Amino acid sequence: MSTRHRGARLWLPGASSVTSLTGSPTEPASAAGGPDRFTTPEFVNHAKHDPRPLSLLVLGGTRFLGRTLVEAALAEGHHVTLFNRGRTAPELFTEAETVIGDRTTDLSALGDRCWDAVVDVAGYEPEVVRRSVTALGERVGRYVFVSSLSVLADQATVQNEDGTLLVLSEDLPPHQLYGARKAACERIVLDAYGDRAGIIRPGMIDGPHDPTDRFPYWPRRFQRGGRVLLPGDPADAAQFIDVRDVAAWILRCITGQRGGVYNTTGRTLPFGEFFAACQALVNPGAEPVRVSTEKLLRAGVDPWMGVPLWIGDPDCGAINRVDISRALAAGLTHRPLAETIADTLAWDTARGGPAVDDEGLTAAEEQRLLSELT
Repeated sequence: MSTRHRGARLWLPGASSVTSLTGSPTEPASAAGGPDRFTTPEFVNHAKHDPRPLSLLVLGGTRFLGRTLVEAALAEGHHVTLFNRGRTAPELFTEAETVIGDRTTDLSALGDRCWDAVVDVAGYEPEVVRRSVTALGERVGRYVFVSSLSVLADQATVQNEDGTLLVLSEDLPPHQLYGARKAACERIVLDAYGDRAGIIRPGMIDGPHDPTDRFPYWPRRFQRGGRVLLPGDPADAAQFIDVRDVAAWILRCITGQRGGVYNTTGRTLPFGEFFAACQALVNPGAEPVRVSTEKLLRAGVDPWMGVPLWIGDPDCGAINRVDISRALAAGLTHRPLAETIADTLAWDTARGGPAVDDEGLTAAEEQRLLSELT
């Protein structure tokens, strides 16, 4: 059974009026015998910014990127419908419409309504994404799928959007399954929507409401002060992006009617520059202590972020040097690093930090490594 929250009004693309959720949807122009605005060349190829409020369907929408995207869309005046199970932060977004349902089994609660675009922020399993694509069909003007840079088969050399992707198979190593599933989802969306599909491939996302402790760990750790273990070499590459910049970029792709595949992460910077920014902004009196990658690996530290943000696996040596020139040329922008650090720390402090089991590196483990390796 599905439940619709609130009596929000929905703007239907191609319709001459809005409709209450408690009433019958207005018939789109295409259903009334007019042209289908979703498949005409004018709609598909139009590259200018669409200034009008758009109707957006968000699959998910209450955690991290989805939450930030919905906040940004509402702030821009768009009409947002969320489709989710209503389990995570259901109190959010009273000004938006929420339709309760489970996309893994049944999307019928969405009825036969239409939206300018759908943003799929929570698609991980190919068959679940295929079900969404089939159910929505031509009732959405664009399908934006949030994928991942983990789809890249070769992470040891610098890649752009045309790099070889992982292929889902029975003999794939477990650590590659996530990327292979995301790659399969990409193909489903692209096959169905062609140039009306937008594939957003984020790298590591940071900022307020980050459910991991990869980025939030560092401003909080510098704030605590004392001897701070810094992994690797200061010249090692780091690459991440503020969640608010990803959300803004997704909306820019939708309003600009841009299709295609975009690597979506930050500009590469030296790891040492990030640490220096944290120290200068949060606690100049902290004492950085460098521990080389070689020492950390010999000590048995997990090479994949056993210390937050640090990647010591040579097979992933280029994951922080991904080519983002296509997205930059199309309008991707980044806020100052200091802003992300300050805002993340403020949010992290307000929530009281992470749960004990969720901390990126415990104080006891850091002290053990410092004692043994320095």
